[in-house]
Amino acid sequence: MLSARTTLSPRVMGRLRLASQGLVAGGFPSVPDAVRWMTAMQAQDLGSALWAVGQRVPGTAASDVRRALDAGTVVRSWPMRGTLHLLAPEDLRWILGITSDRLMNMVAGRHRELAITADDISHCRDIAFKTVEELKTTEGAAGASREQLFQAFEEAGQITKAQRGIHLLGSLCQRALLVQGPMAVSNGKVGVQQLFVPFEDWIPQSRDLGRGEGIAELLFRYIRSHGPATVRDFSWWSQVPLTEARAALKEVQDRLVEVAFGGASYWLSPETAAMLDDGVPGARSLLALPGFDEYLLGYQDRSLVLAPEFAGLVVPGKNGVFKRIMVSGGEVVGTWARTVKGKAVGVVPEPFTGQLGPAAERSFQAQGRAYLKFMAG
Repeated sequence: MLSARTTLSPRVMGRLRLASQGLVAGGFPSVPDAVRWMTAMQAQDLGSALWAVGQRVPGTAASDVRRALDAGTVVRSWPMRGTLHLLAPEDLRWILGITSDRLMNMVAGRHRELAITADDISHCRDIAFKTVEELKTTEGAAGASREQLFQAFEEAGQITKAQRGIHLLGSLCQRALLVQGPMAVSNGKVGVQQLFVPFEDWIPQSRDLGRGEGIAELLFRYIRSHGPATVRDFSWWSQVPLTEARAALKEVQDRLVEVAFGGASYWLSPETAAMLDDGVPGARSLLALPGFDEYLLGYQDRSLVLAPEFAGLVVPGKNGVFKRIMVSGGEVVGTWARTVKGKAVGVVPEPFTGQLGPAAERSFQAQGRAYLKFMAG
């Protein structure tokens, strides 16, 4: 158990998380480096995911993240919780090996309602592979869009209505048969959709980890990039059963540091723990983070950095949609919004209480300018 000079408080714990996630003290040198460090970054909303990476890689633009997706140095798939994430390509298969069976069991009842069988999924695999190859041959396409695959499914007798197509496509991705590849281009413009390609074509080399070894690595990397965090936080984030998560902790705890706070055991990397003696950065930082950012969403218990009385302002109506957040010194102090008036695009702060002070307002406006520059680049 660590004994440190700095007195622990919710704000200090929050700033340690900022440091672990590369949000203060310099960040990461490249887009793939940031994504690989984070292991999996929530990405169901692509615009939010782009800015989440941008906040961790100074000097980049949204186009840099899109180029990484186009080049396959970063991939976007459904590795856990049935939600899109950004990952390093070599990590996707072994993480799916840990998480996909549980997710497929959870949707088994829905598949029965939709009359989806194992034979249907195999049939759609063959259709998808054939469709991608035909598009490559006839149009020089890098993959097939969701609409093109659905049309091919329908023509082969596989109904796609009532979400059946979504479940068929999701099953192919969960089984590492398909993966989202390069960004789709429509009328000369890059959109928000990606093309689907055969997994082996897009990710020819994957790491091979057994379940026990994989869970231990996933836990270690989660703590290293998200700590201080609890084993329950990891179990929620990864959907690994708590009993397996606790067993994995025994395998890696000698490489981690434990701190007690609020009656719970939190784990963090030695490098992050050293900041408690050397100085925890970010005391005066103010960050405009995207909705769904790992800084808030990546934990089961978010009350460490977001006061419970304000949680409804970040996720109105508990509808699962996270608004953009302002983080001051490790504490979520408000939300922020993107505004559009004619051709003018701006940002506006929405603090939970009162108004931002002059220094905080200047910091927010600087963050806003950085965001607009990033998204336009």
